[in-house]
Amino acid sequence: METVILYLILIAVLALAVYGTVKRIRHGSSCCGEHEPSPRKVRPKDRDPKHYPHLYDLKVDGMHCANCAIRVENAFNSKDGLWGKADIGQKRVELKSKYEIGENDCSAILSDAGYTLLSMKKISI
Repeated sequence: METVILYLILIAVLALAVYGTVKRIRHGSSCCGEHEPSPRKVRPKDRDPKHYPHLYDLKVDGMHCANCAIRVENAFNSKDGLWGKADIGQKRVELKSKYEIGENDCSAILSDAGYTLLSMKKISI
């Protein structure tokens, strides 16, 4: 009787392990939906670089995949007068702006999207 119970427990553990593995293969194991369809990109209304006299380099924590980069870009591109381009490998965002923008404003935009601003510096053009 004890052997049967032991075998049933072993079978249940193996079944859960197989289920978890299949789920990770099908849906991915990333916290940010790496294997989900990409979010739709938001493009800035004005894509003329000459209209953006201010350039910033932002270091961002939490970007792990291409979907993260799109979400970060969308957070900035949905704001009037901002144009963001994310680089996942460097965990940086090149932010073009039509106006001076403060670190608190950038931090709030990223925080609303689920990411953290680590540093921000203005680049002379």
